[in-house]
Amino acid sequence: MFCFQCQEAAKGIGCEIKGVCGKTPEVAALQDLLVYQLKGISVYANELRKFNVEHEKVNRFIADSLFMTITNANFDDARFVNAIREGFKLRSFLKAALKEKGLELEPTDLTTWTAVTVAEMEVVAAHRGVLVTENEDIRSLRELMIYGLKGMAAYVEHAFNLGYEDQKIYAFMQKALVASTDESLSVDELTALVLETGQYGVLAMAMLDNANTTTYGHPEVTKVSLNVRNNPGILISGHDLKDMEELLKQTEGTGVDVYTHSEMLPANYYPAFKKYSHFVGNYGGAWWSQTADFESFNGVILFTTNCIVPPKSTATYADRVYTTGVVGFPGFKHVTAGENGVKDFSDMIEHAKWCNAPISIEMGEIVGGFAHEQVFAVADKVVDAVKTGAIRKFFVMAGCDGRMKSRNYYTEFAEKLPQDTVILTAGCAKYRYNKLPLGDIGGIPRVLDAGQCNDSYSLALIALKLKEVFELNDINELPIAYNIAWYEQKAVIVLLALLYLGVKNIHLGPTLPAFLSPNVAKVLVDTFGVAPIGSVDEDMKLFLPELEIP
Repeated sequence: MFCFQCQEAAKGIGCEIKGVCGKTPEVAALQDLLVYQLKGISVYANELRKFNVEHEKVNRFIADSLFMTITNANFDDARFVNAIREGFKLRSFLKAALKEKGLELEPTDLTTWTAVTVAEMEVVAAHRGVLVTENEDIRSLRELMIYGLKGMAAYVEHAFNLGYEDQKIYAFMQKALVASTDESLSVDELTALVLETGQYGVLAMAMLDNANTTTYGHPEVTKVSLNVRNNPGILISGHDLKDMEELLKQTEGTGVDVYTHSEMLPANYYPAFKKYSHFVGNYGGAWWSQTADFESFNGVILFTTNCIVPPKSTATYADRVYTTGVVGFPGFKHVTAGENGVKDFSDMIEHAKWCNAPISIEMGEIVGGFAHEQVFAVADKVVDAVKTGAIRKFFVMAGCDGRMKSRNYYTEFAEKLPQDTVILTAGCAKYRYNKLPLGDIGGIPRVLDAGQCNDSYSLALIALKLKEVFELNDINELPIAYNIAWYEQKAVIVLLALLYLGVKNIHLGPTLPAFLSPNVAKVLVDTFGVAPIGSVDEDMKLFLPELEIP
């Protein structure tokens, strides 16, 4: 195997024996093969689109399949085999539909390979991995684009589940997949496609923001409890708010409480969910702390999206874990939607009733809900604080958390920031500092949590609003610095979206992506000012040169 799509790539190069995430070589090969198949399906879908023919099932299959292959989402090889077999059916369907239009494509390996057994798939997969592209710069740009598409697919999936979609986004995803196979494209042309991926990333995040806020209301500033109650509970992790809604509906009146974990924390901020008295609050920390959090929680756990850590052989919670959507792990029970589109969580709820109540691991509360509408409402107060010098600078510290000790950098950085600075955050990176006693500035908390990783869109809107209020010509003239942590492919699309919006001088850590070749990394540095993090004190001097730091 070879995989270098996430921040944990072994030795900063790539995983070759087994994924640091826990992915087996077999699953890695099947993921490579599924992505390769999506390129072939996209060849037909693109051609049919020229006849104004759109196939919803194909669009959804491509988005779902890309989502399945992001880091920590699905470890179940059987699910990938089934997806590939379904892909063959869809490809044959598209080929026949195109033939009805009087067009037969020149056969290529993308459109003719026919592996049907697992053994055949493994043979084909050995020749379809990322290293097939020999030129490291072309490979780097292709993979940067594809990883952006994977992150985009996650946001498209969540929006679709709430009844929102945009055909332009599907069309671009399929165009980009085909372009990743085009040997005639130059580095400059691929670079342009990478930036175009960021453009469609902005559209996808805007669509999801609209879907979430139209369905559940705009997030409100909320104090989220970290305490537990004496009832049995279900701990819901991931990002999908539709699953959150269905779980709350189905657990109402059952005596089972619901808690959020990791990236589901921002569900506590939405008005529509606050009416449920059995919605208790948040339990535990970021995704990587789950092996400890799940043991002490005692109840049932539901994964709605990625961020699974394979349980240790000594784990006592494995038989209490359920998955849904694109998520999967061998041995975990999976919940699918019925013919009416609704997921039946009754078995899971009955299971939870027999579990002990959660063990308390912390007490108190944390504050969040500072999405764009809440910040817009106090924009005058924020502007006054900047003009009077009460707020010297904003630091965007959005992105992902992870288990590497080097990520302690972000906790130390937050602790050392002067009292006249404010942190804008979204994503699970906030768990490095959202429970620190950092105080407030004139009633404005020094950590403003906008929500999930996709809510980085809120941070972009806030920056654009401040640019307008201060009557600036360039977003980079604002007193905002970007010190962003990344882990997986949703962070990649957020980065590309910020670059498309013109944001420069982003510091990225704890390491730069392994899939960036030296030349591609140089383009990002020279054109956009993207840079790796240094030590906390070095970066503090860089961001705030007026400080006297020994």
